[in-house]
Amino acid sequence: MNNYSEKIAILTGDPNGIGAEITIKALNLLNLPPKQIVLISNKKILNTYGKINNNYEVIELDYDERIEPGIISASAGDFAYRAIEKACEIKPKYIVTAPTSKEAMHLAGHNYNGQTEVLEHFLAHDGQRAEMLFVSKDFRVLLLTRHIPLKDVPSVLTKAYLIERVERLRNYFQKKLNINKPSFALCALNPHAGENGIIGVEEIENLNPAVEALRNRGINITNPLPADTLFINSAKSYLNNEKNPYDCYIACYHDQGLIPIKTIAAQKTVNMTIGLDIIRTSPSHGTAFDIAGKNIANPESMIESIKACLY
Repeated sequence: MNNYSEKIAILTGDPNGIGAEITIKALNLLNLPPKQIVLISNKKILNTYGKINNNYEVIELDYDERIEPGIISASAGDFAYRAIEKACEIKPKYIVTAPTSKEAMHLAGHNYNGQTEVLEHFLAHDGQRAEMLFVSKDFRVLLLTRHIPLKDVPSVLTKAYLIERVERLRNYFQKKLNINKPSFALCALNPHAGENGIIGVEEIENLNPAVEALRNRGINITNPLPADTLFINSAKSYLNNEKNPYDCYIACYHDQGLIPIKTIAAQKTVNMTIGLDIIRTSPSHGTAFDIAGKNIANPESMIESIKACLY
């Protein structure tokens, strides 16, 4: 088997989405040397959505089905899953994934809540856990919970769970970003941080005790802060090209963290999987089935995802 340990492996995602299109556009605009890149895809899929200017190696995966832009299918979901599996098998330096459809993967029998969970399944060892971090310049948002129903979030956010997740985040900052004592801002779960128990008790029972324990371990973290105002200064800093007030914002649930960063920097935001031996990056958007095959997809977030692996 070839040695891919210094290469960026790029996956084109769901064959019926915009993944191959934005991959081709991004690579043509970046014009990277062929030795840096390996594509895990299928030449029929690539040829359907465009032409790559450089002669990048393609690890060919079988796909005999008809390519139908905009259609959710089990075969497309299985192809996207097999591409992730192959990427984990060859162990490149970085993995860049184009968008996949959870519904399509579920139709194929791959019952994961997202690509992050698939990567964790194949790559995690010795107690490792994957974390989902969204990044645009120095504006970073970690999701404490990912693709789960909102009603289940409070039961997940135990004191022990928060401590484990935030300690893992600190380790990433120290080992990968060389930031010895990062500053973290914690979003409250409830409106107005619960108003001392009037609007919810999770801050009192779980979040505040976790913060106290984390501070005792030398971690610089705020008390749970109302999320409706927390991101105001971060937005101002980002738009004015100033340093962000915090190194990372920690959101209790999916939309709480992603609405602010995607509103401010939708096409510049990169979804990163951290906590495993290989860092994975991905565009911050989905398969966009509604525009698949029309050659109008914006590759900017894919470009940022690839660029994040170059530095």
